[in-house]
This record gives sequence, structure tokens and C-alpha cells, in this order.
Amino acid sequence: MFGVALLSCYELGRQPQQLASAAAALERAGFSPQLCDVSITKLDEAAVRAAGLVVISVPMHTALRIGLELLPRVRALAPRAHICFQGLYAPLNAELLRAAGADSAVGEHEGWLVELAEALQAGRAVPGLPAAGARPRIDVVPARGGLPALEKYGRLLVAGPAGVERRVAGTLEATRGCLHLCRHCPIPPVWNGRFVAVPLELVLEDARRQVAAGARHFSFSDPDFLNGPGHAVAVARGLHAQHPEVTFDFTAKVEHLLARRGLLPELAALGCVFIVSAVEALSPVVLDVLAKGHVRADVEVALAAVRAAGISLRPTFVPFTPWTTLDDYLELVGWLRDHGLEDEVDPVQLSIRLLLPPGSLLLERAELAPHLRGLDAAGLQHRWVHPDARMDALAETVTAICEDAAAVAGGEEPTLTFARIHAAAAAAAGVAAPAPAVAGVRRRLPPPRLSEAWFCCAEPTARQLRTAAGT
Repeated sequence: MFGVALLSCYELGRQPQQLASAAAALERAGFSPQLCDVSITKLDEAAVRAAGLVVISVPMHTALRIGLELLPRVRALAPRAHICFQGLYAPLNAELLRAAGADSAVGEHEGWLVELAEALQAGRAVPGLPAAGARPRIDVVPARGGLPALEKYGRLLVAGPAGVERRVAGTLEATRGCLHLCRHCPIPPVWNGRFVAVPLELVLEDARRQVAAGARHFSFSDPDFLNGPGHAVAVARGLHAQHPEVTFDFTAKVEHLLARRGLLPELAALGCVFIVSAVEALSPVVLDVLAKGHVRADVEVALAAVRAAGISLRPTFVPFTPWTTLDDYLELVGWLRDHGLEDEVDPVQLSIRLLLPPGSLLLERAELAPHLRGLDAAGLQHRWVHPDARMDALAETVTAICEDAAAVAGGEEPTLTFARIHAAAAAAAGVAAPAPAVAGVRRRLPPPRLSEAWFCCAEPTARQLRTAAGT
């Protein structure tokens, strides 16, 4: 029997959707893949030794860094196996991964993994990679049986008068890819403005199986749930009709929230409790360079519309870019406080530094050239420095504050962490700390959130890297 080992490194504290999809495609083709999520369990060394094909799933930068640390262990255990990195970040870093010892790198194409496994089993040549921008065929329900149970992953935290309820959370995929071309995002270089919808019946069957396994909340892993609004509503309606007690969250662009604001009340009634939106910045200069497609006023309208529907908005940010000034940073922290968002933005969002992976569309921009300092092959990114040294120093300080807060048992109260970040930014600028929040803006109870902070472009922790390396 030809052995296949599928390894996941990290998927935002969620049960790995990508690995489950690959497992289903391989099982249908007659293989018996062995699944291992090294973010939850130790590396299954026996499965790796027995494998002729080892697939390392890398849907995000953190997973990619951990996978690179894992690579020498896998090669030592299976010296003759074909090692393939698969996922969104694999094609962007294909040259660096091959230089590090990988045999191939492919995007979100589980069908190609089947072709690869069949070729290796038969002793044939490795098949050619899918064409750039090719849409994958998604026609099988993810196979999750070989993964750790859902309760091992992040939970939805719902605060109430009697305490915090911790709901078991699952993951669903309704679409893959994205219509948009935001320059800092890893998706456009791979998908080139395309996306594909997962058939409704597959999404609902995946949901049914996860509910049977204990799920009471779902996070949609789509880069933008509202790329296909008709499909999104059909999925939400189907999910609610079959599981009316289940809640969900999704990610959507500011411009989609504005264009589709009429859908928000229905999505709330169908169970949506929060929406993640990549606001990234308030500065018009930064928003223009990143090609975000919105301005500050749009963010404020979207925030009001989402809240009016009874949904929480959880913006994400990239507050450290070469074009972000210290005044911009101070404006951002003050804006978050004034709009009562300190319970809806994970503090780590104020530490995120612009990531420049190989293939980033920003590398084509003249505005970036003065700040670049070469390729960091080990870090799988291009290095850059800020023209104002205070900003680089502040980034390090805020990162340390967030790490300290995470080390507190149960996690530090977010408002306390934000207060420390506000004070650090004010000290860097030599000004007084931001004014207190506007009275009456904050909710009495914090809105629902996931226990794992949402961010995909931060550096992996030292513990994650040590675990992957086996030290």
C-alpha cells in the first residue's frame, strides 16, 4: 500500500479545512492518507516513515514558517518520500521551499495531489503543476475523521450574565479565492482576481457532520464570504434551516458590507454573530498604496450598518507599514477607543507589521523600493525598514506588550492591553496618552469572539517553531 501523510501546521486555531479537503479527494481515489495536525498533537513519525508522499499544508504564513522548521524532520524520517507543500502560500514561496529540500509546491488544488499520488505510486513522472489562476475542482465533502476532535480547537466565547459560554466551533468553506486585488494580500498573485463557489450541498453536508461531532458555531474560512452574495445567502439560509441553533461568522471587505448592507439584518437573523473585515488602516495614503478600495468614512458607515443589524464588526489592521506615520498610529488607537472597538479588535492587531512574501504585488510598486533591505529566505519574506526609527521601535514594543498579555492566565483583559499600547504610542510621540473613551459607546457585555485571535500574517511563536523542529 502506497502511504500518504498529510500534515497541518496551523490554521488559526481551527480544525484544518484544507487538510480535510485533501484527505477526502485522496480517499475517493483509493488512498488511505494519515492526517496529523502538529499544532495539536506530536508529529506522527510512523506515518511519515511509511509515506511515499508527504503533504505539508500551508494556507498562511505562520503555517509556512512552521512547515519549513518541520521539513528537516520529515526528510530525515522519510528520505525517499516526495515532500509537497500545498496551500495558498506554497506557490508564492516555491523556489525557497525547493531550495530548502521540498520536492514540489502547489496551491489550493487537492485534485493535483491525487494526480501526484497516483503518479508516484505507479512510478511515473511527477505531473505538471496547474496553470496559474486555474480554478480547482471542488466536488467532495472534507474528510475530518483522522483529525483531532473539534473540542481540541478554538471556541466561540459568548459572554452572559452568568459567565462566559464556550461553544465548540467548526470551519466551513463556501468559496475559495477572491475577486479583489489588494496589493498586500497573498491571494491575488495566486488567484488573479478569481474565485470559485463550493457547491451548496457539499457545504451543508460538511456542516451536518460537524454538528453531529459537537459544533455549535462555524467560522467560514472564505477570504471574502460576500464575493458571491447570492451563494452566501443560500448557504446561510440552508445552514439555519437545518441547524437553527448554530451561529456563524465570516470575513468580508468593507466595500461589500456597504454594497450588501441590505443583507445584514437577514444574516443576523440566520445566526451571524460577528464579521471580520480587513480594514487595515485609516490613513488615505496607506489605503491607496494597498489598493483596499475604501476610505475611513466607508469604514464608519460599514461599522454603523453592521452594528444596526445586531452583528459585531471585528476589524483587522496592518498598522505598521513603511507609509504609516506615528500620527497615523495615534489616530488609529484613538479611533478604536472612541468607537468602542476595544472589545472587538484583538490587541495583537495593533502589532501586525506588513508582510512581503515573494510574489507580493507590492514588490512592483515604486513606493516600496526605498524601504526594502533584501530577501529573508529563512523568514520567507522581504525585509523592510521604516523611515522613522520610532515606528520600528514601537512595533517591537507593541509586540512585547501583546506577548506579555497572552502569557497572563486566561489572557489579559483587552482594555488593559489597549491602554498599555496607547501609552507606548503616546510615549513614542512625546505626547499625552489618548483621551478616555466616549461615555456610553461600549457595550455592557463584550460581543462574541473566538478564543484564538484572528491574524494570518504574524510571525509564529518561538514555541511553535521549537515544536515543529522537535526541540
